[in-house]
Amino acid sequence: MDKKFWNGADAAHRRVMMKAAGYTDEDLRRKPVIGVPNSYMEGSPGSSHLRQIAEAVKQGIWAAGGIPVEFGIPATCGNLANGVEEMKYEQVGRDIVCMSVEFVSKVHNFDGLAMVATCDNIIAGCYLAAMRLDIPSVVATGGPMQAGRYCGKTVVEADLDAARFSGAAEEELMELEDSVCPGVGACPSMGTANSMQMLGEVINLVLPGTATIPATDAGRIRAARKAGKFIVEQVRENRKPSDLITREVLENGIIYDMAVGGSTNLVLHLLAYAYELGIELSLDDFDKYAREIPCINAVIPNGPYSVVDFYHAGGVPNVMKQLENKLHLDAPSIFGCPWREVLEKVTPQTNEVIHSLDAPLFREPGLKILHGNISPRGAIVRPTAVYEEVRHIKGPAKVFDNDRYAFDAIMSGQIVPGDVIVVRYEGCKGAPGMKELMLSIDALIGKGLHKSVGMISDARFSGFNYGCVIGHVTPEAYDGGVIALIEDGDEIEIDIDAGTANLLVPDEVLAERRKHWVQPPLKEGKGCLNVYARMCRPAEQGGAMQPWELDGKYSDL
Repeated sequence: MDKKFWNGADAAHRRVMMKAAGYTDEDLRRKPVIGVPNSYMEGSPGSSHLRQIAEAVKQGIWAAGGIPVEFGIPATCGNLANGVEEMKYEQVGRDIVCMSVEFVSKVHNFDGLAMVATCDNIIAGCYLAAMRLDIPSVVATGGPMQAGRYCGKTVVEADLDAARFSGAAEEELMELEDSVCPGVGACPSMGTANSMQMLGEVINLVLPGTATIPATDAGRIRAARKAGKFIVEQVRENRKPSDLITREVLENGIIYDMAVGGSTNLVLHLLAYAYELGIELSLDDFDKYAREIPCINAVIPNGPYSVVDFYHAGGVPNVMKQLENKLHLDAPSIFGCPWREVLEKVTPQTNEVIHSLDAPLFREPGLKILHGNISPRGAIVRPTAVYEEVRHIKGPAKVFDNDRYAFDAIMSGQIVPGDVIVVRYEGCKGAPGMKELMLSIDALIGKGLHKSVGMISDARFSGFNYGCVIGHVTPEAYDGGVIALIEDGDEIEIDIDAGTANLLVPDEVLAERRKHWVQPPLKEGKGCLNVYARMCRPAEQGGAMQPWELDGKYSDL
């Protein structure tokens, strides 16, 4: 811990600013200064309780002999953008959050970070910031909300969409609205928010056993205080993300995601983290473990249980214990010791929520990489959420250049059983921002077409979604990928078990079409979406605004 930043005559102007904010000489000259980025935001249940958690983190920092400096970082709720064009901001938000933490931390020269976050790309951006800054870091998560109850059944936010699109009466919708999200925390399924909170334990940024403590449980506050104390220890031991997040640790993250059927967005995030750390990781690594690791987690949509049930069934440590024979046990843990030593203290327990590898919930993984001429660099499906009726589908393409157009076609009856919907120009550059297709997919579910219609896109899809939905197609349409050449009526064949997605059109026909294809202009002419479109890497490399380098020099964009 280097205190030169706060000592000596040259630091007088820095000390005076902090003194004016209430800190003392003794604090600044002797104690570690810990940044506390807080994604508190009043407009979302995932973030509206984070003031109390941040306060507990700061109490822990003070108690351990550190100085907390809290500051705000952007926070959104993806569900507020569900069904509108602004959904394309969500993926970009990861990089904005990362840069926000980077900006403040660099200027204030923090010794360490104790970040407070819960949701989707917000917590993903916090993890990315830890790796970019490479200073001792920990994240205190906000935890999951309790599942709702309606008419004697467990309900989650996705049930509201299913009812909405299936024509439920307004009175029923109002009752559901009052039931599906009964309090604070992340929506209690295996969406991106909970998947990322869990991943934090695996990749050594969240204290083991704390990620999924329910948001309303007093244990959540105790865990936050513990995280505050822990970051001071991390600073004194100088344990940085680059020391704790190795290739083996990231591979453990892949193994974990396969086993729990986590959000497909974890693919983007893990690839971006690897690039940030200078580690080689690709979709081939995901494909490798998809062939080895079955899904053992029965949390929605893989099964009927909530993330709160998952916590009480043993949480992340129990899953890691079940995976013990598959993990890199000599990889470092957040404590600096090997994961082997951490798991020695965990007692395995199999139950209806967390199964064993010997008796998995599914014989297949929670995520799978598809290959074929539509996506020569790979595409992604969540096989445990695909119904038997559409695991193999061959049908005519119905092509749309926008999520809204596909939604309108579904709602107006233009989509019929056997069709394969193609939604394109919604990728990293095309949207821009790699939009989540929550609008059209929710409409499919609401219309009861999710068991008879396929969908393929260069966009993302939500962890709430289920059906034959294939995303992350690359090259994306904006870059002239094959998906840009598909026409209405072309036959497409998707085989989930075989791991293929192919356009059944002769190569010479596609070559002729390519002669006439013209790259469209960017949809956004200014602002962060325009910057993102010009700077982002493709989806198969994480889709983040990270430098493009060629022979040591930045390439032309």
